[in-house]
Amino acid sequence: MYNYYNLVVGEKTLVPIADGRKVRYVNLDNAATTPAFKNVVEDLIAFLPYYSSIHRGMGYKSQISTKFYENGRKAVAKFVGADLNNSSIIFIKNATEGINKLANMLYSKYKDDVILSTEMEHHSNDLPWRKFKVEYVKVDSHGRLCLDHLEESLKKHEGKVRLVAVTGASNVTGYKNQIHTIAKIAHSYGAKILVDGAQLVPHAPVDIKPFNSPEHIDYLVFSAHKMYAPFGIGVLIGPKDELGDLPPDYSGGGTVDVVTHDYVKWLDTPEKDESGSPNVLGVVALTSAIKTLKNLNMKNIEDYENKLLKYTLSRMERVPQVKLYCRNCNENVSIITFNVEGIYHEVVSKILSNEFGIGVRSGCFCAHPYVQKLLNISPEEVIRISREHENKPGMVRVSFGVYNNFNEIDYFIYALNNIVKKKSFYLKKYGK
Repeated sequence: MYNYYNLVVGEKTLVPIADGRKVRYVNLDNAATTPAFKNVVEDLIAFLPYYSSIHRGMGYKSQISTKFYENGRKAVAKFVGADLNNSSIIFIKNATEGINKLANMLYSKYKDDVILSTEMEHHSNDLPWRKFKVEYVKVDSHGRLCLDHLEESLKKHEGKVRLVAVTGASNVTGYKNQIHTIAKIAHSYGAKILVDGAQLVPHAPVDIKPFNSPEHIDYLVFSAHKMYAPFGIGVLIGPKDELGDLPPDYSGGGTVDVVTHDYVKWLDTPEKDESGSPNVLGVVALTSAIKTLKNLNMKNIEDYENKLLKYTLSRMERVPQVKLYCRNCNENVSIITFNVEGIYHEVVSKILSNEFGIGVRSGCFCAHPYVQKLLNISPEEVIRISREHENKPGMVRVSFGVYNNFNEIDYFIYALNNIVKKKSFYLKKYGK
């Protein structure tokens, strides 16, 4: 059995709970963000004496910083199987910015075409596309993507679908989509595919495959803050030939080759798409995190987290009054959503924190339409609830990182059983 417990900063942090004691914090909210690897912090500290501006400075520190920054692209490319001869690797703040950047850049060229999103997307892979003619691929009653409906939608538009924007793994149910099968289907109808890899890349091996493969992933985005490098960096990968033809969505310093009052010549991608002073420290942190993840082996990480997932689900199924919204462990990353009968989701989250020092997430996880579908709540009912200021529907989410362990799960199950057994006590204390 693997032991990753000591890999992250803050694994022994004590937090106060309601009875006045301090207990070791149990972080089960890794789908939102992960702590930093200790190696990442050590590598940042080692680099900081050489930190400087990049690309145009001739000073020694500038040259060192530029080398670290550009080597970061190589590390990312190797990590996900990208070919730097054909792919542009653009550093951005996070996956949300990456998708918005791509949507803004594509709009001038493809505003009359169709974008297919899905009913299971995070808002970041839905809202940016609504300026286009966007349609949504359906999910089934379990929240899994309907590939038949994807193909029907592509057929219906007869080559007018420009892009299929799909999550690699849901941040609500953890379901992993068959991204290479989706790519093959999309390409057969002349569309490209964007994969939101925010929940997939940190938890499973990802290979975007060669350009000439029908299963090639055209665009991929992910965020370092979900992969143990929370220092404000993310990645957008896309085809160099297409991105090179598009004007940048942000203009200014670092994006141009020549400027007069009447003429602008943009730099090539990715430089033209990284305006302002780049986040060199973020790239150093991401490169370090990638090195650690590769040393651990992504398949080992996936297998270990799957063991945590199965172990937790098998025990949660025995807790009375708990409703689970995801069950198929073999198709999931390490995310579980649930509700406790008779207790508002936010209250469950609050009890776990205040009484036991366990951090989880509650709500709709920036995927409102998907959660509403899983809860079987109509759009009309959602609007009514929002207007009347009632408690908003949602769930509680538990999500694991590579450093979590089985003792923490046992403690969480103990806390969950305690909440159910003492429901009336906690409802009086924390409200409904």
